[in-house]
Amino acid sequence: MTTSTHQTEIAADPDVPLVRISRDFDAPPVKVFRAHTDSELVVQWLGPRSHEMRIDHYDGRTGGSYRYVHVSDGNEFGFHGCFHEVRPSELIVQTFTFEGVPDGVALEKMTFTDLGNGRTRLIATSLVDSFGDRDAFIASGMEEGVREGYDRLDELLAG
Repeated sequence: MTTSTHQTEIAADPDVPLVRISRDFDAPPVKVFRAHTDSELVVQWLGPRSHEMRIDHYDGRTGGSYRYVHVSDGNEFGFHGCFHEVRPSELIVQTFTFEGVPDGVALEKMTFTDLGNGRTRLIATSLVDSFGDRDAFIASGMEEGVREGYDRLDELLAG
């Protein structure tokens, strides 16, 4: 069941190999931010509903790192990265690597903007090496996983 009242906008930048994701949430920045840095919350929403998530480690602070695995139909998909800058309720800068394409490291930036009235706008960007890598990233099913994950996050934040 989806309780989302907001659309997730996903756009490929025409000038640089970057994907921009924008989503509003009916929760204050402190809650949306915590859902991105607390492993007990991340495991409840990140990724598609059809995937089980296992976190190997998740240290959501400046200098920390993470590794998690999504499991679907007996297949495992690993992801890892490092947190370069984490400012509570404001900013996360991290790397992101899908272990199936270990040379395709993305630099990601997430900003959490207070819209007032207990609402937050999340803007996430993922910068990769080339337009080909960006297009492959989008074609990989990332859009479905992001949209479903943010719908799940809406549900978690409403609970």
